[in-house]
Amino acid sequence: MFELTAEGQLRTAADDDALLLWAAQGLTGGARAWTSGRAVAVASPALSGRDRIAVRGPVAELLPLLDEVTALVGPSYRPFGDADLLAELCARHDGLEALGRFGWMQRTATGLPPLDTGGGSGAGSGGRGGGERPVAHWLASDELDEAADLIDRHFPTSHAHPHRPGVRAWAGVRDGAGRLTALVADAWPAPTVGLLAGVVSDPVHGRGRGHAEAACRLALAGILERSPRAALMVDAWNEPAIGLYRRLGLDHRQLAAAAQRRADGADEADGADRADGAVRNR
Repeated sequence: MFELTAEGQLRTAADDDALLLWAAQGLTGGARAWTSGRAVAVASPALSGRDRIAVRGPVAELLPLLDEVTALVGPSYRPFGDADLLAELCARHDGLEALGRFGWMQRTATGLPPLDTGGGSGAGSGGRGGGERPVAHWLASDELDEAADLIDRHFPTSHAHPHRPGVRAWAGVRDGAGRLTALVADAWPAPTVGLLAGVVSDPVHGRGRGHAEAACRLALAGILERSPRAALMVDAWNEPAIGLYRRLGLDHRQLAAAAQRRADGADEADGADRADGAVRNR
């Protein structure tokens, strides 16, 4: 097992895999990466709300590497990666238990039409089906309590939250009455991959009006101005959200997660893993 101490080393070992580069967080904040043969594992503490190990490579080479890494970082770290790879890992490792499947979606800053953000500031007063097109803006500090209330009411399981660390900035939309109706976070950014998280809209005043889409457009455009790639995680069952993200130019990749199996049969943490990028009320 060889530890990778520079992002360039990781980029080469992982074949520039955006998932592992995002998980590495620039190899800062306690994140570490290792390789053995063609297998790569990146352990990152408190990444999007959990201790995680992003993995890739042939299962035969990854199994011993994962055991060594887990021995170093501890059993709270959950492996995640491509769904087929995780299924094979769990089938061949008695100590691992499969958790949920979810999607990783990403797009690049080049090769696609630029994102239309509708001006990028101000408030919208309508949406689809009439009225003005919703316009997103970057939230100021005095809007964060209201953003926290929207998250708490309509996406309480979100790892991204205005009152917790990890979020770089929030994009939001207000309706004609001045209500904050949609949010998305620019969160846990890595040097070459930015992440959208905590996407939510008000079920009465934001749903079906394009408010979440406007917020996502602004956040994506902001990320792609400074990073070559933007990505998000989305629940596997959330077809409306996946459809929205496809319209914004993101490609879908199916992931899965696992956890260390405890002797009493209980999950090491708190149940099936999930994504943190679903539009809860679009």
